[in-house]
Amino acid sequence: MLQHAASRCNTLQHTAIFCSTLQYTATHCITLQYTAIHCIILQHTAIHCDTLQYTATYCNTLQYTATHCNTLRHTVNTLQHTAAHCNTLQHTAKHCDTLRHTATHCDTLRYTAIHCNALRRTATHCNTLQRTATPYCCDGYGWLRLVGSLKF
Repeated sequence: MLQHAASRCNTLQHTAIFCSTLQYTATHCITLQYTAIHCIILQHTAIHCDTLQYTATYCNTLQYTATHCNTLRHTVNTLQHTAAHCNTLQHTAKHCDTLRHTATHCDTLRYTAIHCNALRRTATHCNTLQRTATPYCCDGYGWLRLVGSLKF
């Protein structure tokens, strides 16, 4: 019986060791499972992190684009203002050309009026001279003579 008890004791010890090994293996297996799950979570987090970095980069690009768009909008507004100013200047230049043409025409009319007045004065003077010089006529030498005394 002692032998049988010793044998049983050895079996129990062996079983206890085996049981401890199984517990250790189970614990190790659970740790490995936990590590695998943790690894999957970390991979998911890394992918999420990459997505967030991509999103942040895209967001920065959009902000840069928005700033560039605002700059372009400001440039367009400036160009529209400049174009309007240019149109005003063109209109003013055309108006100025019209005024210059009118002034030239006015100067021509003024000169013509002065010339016309001078011609009128000359005509009046000529009429006066004609009335005064009626009994006289020029001879061939440029002298005035009475009409009855001319001999050619």
